[in-house]
Amino acid sequence: MLGVGFFFMRQNKTPEDYYVGGRSMSSWHVGLSVVATDVGGGFSIALGGLGFTMGLSGSWMLFTGLIGAWLSAVLLIPKIKQLSTDFRILTFPQIFARHYGPNVALVAGIISGIGYLGFTSSQLLAGAKLTSSTFDTISMDQALITMGIIAVVYTVLGGLKAVIFTDTIQWIILLAGLIFIGIPMSVHALGGIDAVIAAADPQMLSLQNITWVQLVNWAITILPIWFVGMTLYQRIYACKNEKDAKKAWFIAGLFEYPIMAFLGVTMGLLAKIAMEQGMLDGVAAGASIDEETGLPLLLKSILPAGIMGLMLSAYFSAILSTADSCLMAASGNVVTDIIARFFHIEDRNNLRISMIVTFFLGAIALLLAMSMDNVLDLMLKSYAFMVSGLLVPVIGMIFWKKRSAIGALAAMIGGGTTTLLLQHPDISLPFGLDPNVFGIAVSALLFIIFTNTNPLPSHARETA
Repeated sequence: MLGVGFFFMRQNKTPEDYYVGGRSMSSWHVGLSVVATDVGGGFSIALGGLGFTMGLSGSWMLFTGLIGAWLSAVLLIPKIKQLSTDFRILTFPQIFARHYGPNVALVAGIISGIGYLGFTSSQLLAGAKLTSSTFDTISMDQALITMGIIAVVYTVLGGLKAVIFTDTIQWIILLAGLIFIGIPMSVHALGGIDAVIAAADPQMLSLQNITWVQLVNWAITILPIWFVGMTLYQRIYACKNEKDAKKAWFIAGLFEYPIMAFLGVTMGLLAKIAMEQGMLDGVAAGASIDEETGLPLLLKSILPAGIMGLMLSAYFSAILSTADSCLMAASGNVVTDIIARFFHIEDRNNLRISMIVTFFLGAIALLLAMSMDNVLDLMLKSYAFMVSGLLVPVIGMIFWKKRSAIGALAAMIGGGTTTLLLQHPDISLPFGLDPNVFGIAVSALLFIIFTNTNPLPSHARETA
């Protein structure tokens, strides 16, 4: 992975090369990069945790990814792909600048940058959790530092081209590891497929072991990210044309569900059965453990040296594939949407500044990861922070004829603030719904009110 970063460092000449791959990437490379980024290491570990607690029904979480990918291919890509090419757009908030004005773009850049910084941290935490659960002599902090340095260095050096090419490699390694090593060897260790079916709780093999509230919470948090994710906008811009971008999104959706969804939860389900039978090293039969550590403990218990290394490389690849993309997104937001707003950056210095900012953001993400405990919780909070603030203005951009900077700002600030406040542990929400449901509702209400009362003049709309 470091070698890929060094290779593309020599090819990058401009910020356009660094942040959007020179707008020349193929649909298969981009499609695999999209799914690697969206489902990468955090969701790989988190899916194992869901399979451990819910069984196969945990796969429904990634069904929302399939729907989100295909909806954005149909609704979003035609709207922004040509615009990004015509105006040499590099980031998601720059789209807002053209529709709502520079102040809205600045706030969107801050929200997106903070969200992706948190998401980068969650990926590093996932890798550290896997490492420390597998290797007795490696602590969480040692694992975080090692993985963080590798991910940050090749991302800093190679930019988006390095990210996309390493994503493709990493995704192939993950699929091969799960299909040819993880699942078959786990099933064999448990006595074969018939023994697995006999030992599993029937509910764990059902696709109905889920409540409507869980489905709503996943949908409202994950599906909209396809409309507001900076990592995804960068890949739309990186495609050669609209047709290739749509093809990449259809490819990504199918790889998310059913392929990765069922591979991930199946590994978690097998870990649960192994624990119940007392097969996990150092864990008594029926003991209570962190659901996200069940999968690494299973691998540690059943795989021999060498094979274990191959399987770990698969998961480490998945983790790095998401961490690098999120770091690239946060860097793009900070450099293009925040720093460039207040300071003029000469073209000859832009690439160097981009690399420096990427390095420092990577260091901050690493420090943040050292203070967090739960991978899925950190990921979903990062998602929720961005979704509740940014989704409604994007939908308004696509479907709403009126435009209002005040309406967009009110929606972003009001929606994001509502979600953050409602995430307080002492607050109990109706039916157990996710705070994001209420954040998006508040955002939509504010957007409608302020857009209707403070629309941009017609000449300003035409300029935007």
